[in-house]
Amino acid sequence: MRRLLIATLLAAAFAAHADTTSAGHSYTPPEGFTAAATGPVVKFTAPEGDASIALVDLASATDAADAIARAWKLAQPDFKRTLRLATPRSSRNGWVDQQAYDYETSPNEKLSVQAVARRASTGDGKAWMVILVQAADATLEKRGAPIGKFLSSLRPQGYARESFAGKAAKPLTPERVEQLKAFIADGMKQLDVPGVGLSFINANQVVWAGGLGVREQGKPAKVDGDTLFMAASNTKAMTTALMARAVDAGKLRWDEPATEAYPAFHLADPDVTQTVQIRHLVCACTGMPRQDLDWLFASGRAPAKTTFDQLGTMKPTSKFGEVFQYSNLMVGAGGYIAAAALKPGKEVGAAYDEAMQELLFGPLGMKSTTFDYAKVLRGNHAMPHGDAFDGSTRRASMDLNYTIIPARPAGAVWTTPNDFSRWVLMELNKGKTPEGQPLIGEANWAERYKPQVMVSEDITYGMGLIVDKQYGITVASHGGDMLGFHSNMIWLPEYGIGVTILTNSDAGVLLRGPLQRKLLEVLFDGRPEADERIKVAVANRKAESAKFRELMTLPVPADAIKPLAASYASPELGHVKVSKQAGKLRFQFDHWNSEVALRKNEDGTQSYITIDPGIAGIEFVRDDKATQPTLVLRDAQHEYRFVAAKPS
Repeated sequence: MRRLLIATLLAAAFAAHADTTSAGHSYTPPEGFTAAATGPVVKFTAPEGDASIALVDLASATDAADAIARAWKLAQPDFKRTLRLATPRSSRNGWVDQQAYDYETSPNEKLSVQAVARRASTGDGKAWMVILVQAADATLEKRGAPIGKFLSSLRPQGYARESFAGKAAKPLTPERVEQLKAFIADGMKQLDVPGVGLSFINANQVVWAGGLGVREQGKPAKVDGDTLFMAASNTKAMTTALMARAVDAGKLRWDEPATEAYPAFHLADPDVTQTVQIRHLVCACTGMPRQDLDWLFASGRAPAKTTFDQLGTMKPTSKFGEVFQYSNLMVGAGGYIAAAALKPGKEVGAAYDEAMQELLFGPLGMKSTTFDYAKVLRGNHAMPHGDAFDGSTRRASMDLNYTIIPARPAGAVWTTPNDFSRWVLMELNKGKTPEGQPLIGEANWAERYKPQVMVSEDITYGMGLIVDKQYGITVASHGGDMLGFHSNMIWLPEYGIGVTILTNSDAGVLLRGPLQRKLLEVLFDGRPEADERIKVAVANRKAESAKFRELMTLPVPADAIKPLAASYASPELGHVKVSKQAGKLRFQFDHWNSEVALRKNEDGTQSYITIDPGIAGIEFVRDDKATQPTLVLRDAQHEYRFVAAKPS
């Protein structure tokens, strides 16, 4: 999780207005951070004081390892951390030969430490820059947007950023569609992704929709244009479209207080509760953090009102409008409030399902798209896959994917390549159906695209939509992620071009960014970077998997099982039952379960880490200082304590 945070930040879009380092390399300072320069080192410290990022200029270095060693000596001579893993990064923004060094930290430190070395491709080609990150996990997540903007704004002196502004896009001819399909097919093979659903749109017309690979590993049924995949957070754009229809109908106003529209809405912070307007429920701008564990450990059979109950216990961790923070439950509330306004008197979950079908999916001709899991699993559908402990791809359990149902406006939709393409056609048609019939008023359709919060200087989040202008053109998109299902929809409004991708493996997430990049390369003769991104993703995935296995002890030895209680309980997340079955230690949660392995941490603590496909990496630290047997689970900004309890 901690490595993923930094990797994501380093992949964000670069910015335009910049300062320079001692070597003349440009950057945009992170908002709210303080800066201090000493020779070739510029150090930025977060307002919280528990996160710093140092930029170190080097005139030359033998290689990345030499650059990183010299950078630590300049910035922090007493630095001593065990190197966990060194992995490559793809070339971009004028930087080549990039390497990331991730260092060991113990979970109780709640800290991430990384060094990234990159050589400038400009000038004499000898200059290096090293980025040294030491950050509390909470601050790294909370301030992810300004940190990401800063890190990705770094450009070597003399580098000319790529721009497609004013260029005519090449049409997506059958030959170019085949080129993109071949790119995905090759990526699937390298990443061991069983199945992918795709669609391609050119000149506001679907030119191809179908599938590659199989619906389930080891079975012959092929993915086709009517195969259902879970599209996860792509649901958010659909939910904001429903909200737009409610505004069209005069049932809601974008600037209406949420409590006025739905009096039961409240957060644990009363001041923020009163500030939230309807648009803020879907803007990722309120300061509400992810806090996903609260619903991931809950029952998928819980009623929709559970979303409001959970929000009532949650507080923002940043100021209103200060930074981009993504809350699934807030979007869940937004969808239900719109549904309640459109279908008063109905249970909000049923109202939402009916409204989505009647007002969006039906008129758009999205014949298979649904929130009905039972219906999905009876028909033509893909199954989820994840990484097994040995590094292979295996079928994953569906259990965890049910947990989003109570907050389904945020991420529970199932759709097909054919249906998904019709959604993108609606977006390209400015709120009209593919046949040109009015669906959403253009003003309220467009409202969803307006910037609500900055993700980077060139990327903004609207209402359930990402708008990216880093290449001088507009690229709208959103992605979706649940266990074993990763997807994306991408469209270029100025060109009438779009692509959708649905995948049935956790490795499928590594196809999304490269596909978007490859599309731009095909359309605009962009610099050839997509192939390298796949190559680097494959190498990193293998290295991460091997390191994960190296650090784990499996089976868990008896002396690490003995201190465990038979059952634990958390007031927020429910229960854990500990069992040993066929020599395997398993944790049974209230609604899903996993085998666990043991990790011995550098500070002497021990962690029990889930290893089942799709849910590997959830870490429970045994607290031997507690008065009762206790396991501690954390996300970046929250801590949950499971204390020994009588088995239920």
